[in-house]
Amino acid sequence: MNETTVTLVGNVATQVEWRETATGGVARFRLAVTARRFDRERQSWVDGATSFYTVWAGRALGMNLTGSVAIGEPVVVHGRLRVRDEERKDGSRRFSADVDAVAIGHDISRGTTAFRRVFKGEASPVERAGPQGAERGPEPGGEAVPSGAAGSVPAGRTGAVSAKDLPAVVWESATPVAETVPPTPF
Repeated sequence: MNETTVTLVGNVATQVEWRETATGGVARFRLAVTARRFDRERQSWVDGATSFYTVWAGRALGMNLTGSVAIGEPVVVHGRLRVRDEERKDGSRRFSADVDAVAIGHDISRGTTAFRRVFKGEASPVERAGPQGAERGPEPGGEAVPSGAAGSVPAGRTGAVSAKDLPAVVWESATPVAETVPPTPF
């Protein structure tokens, strides 16, 4: 088994699963990474082969992951790659690629995200309020609205989200704190 540090950019392919273990909790999901290349003959970008990785995240990273990402969302994963070569009983060989994640985050080159700080000892696996659609994230101070729900984009608005639509600071703690920061002029 060979280990190397990697940074992968791809899409979440499966739902995040959380498991309690004897050494603490662990979360896992499958990550789809599709290579792209420029085809000079067509003068356009084309998709190459898709590789799948099982991403493992332990402790607080794993807990925070369960309430932060959903299937199809673009993420960046940094961690240690482990490629395993197993021989099966029937004589065939199976290769698998796992990543022990050190850091995971949304790929904000393809959308927006809002950070919620979780203080030590407060993290626990949670279900997301609903899919955070590309059209619209949660209203400041409100719950997320599924992207397919009627009225998810108010009349007269486009589907784009601007910095003015997002709260300036979002904190999550045991004792709610309302903190207001003046908007930054853009």
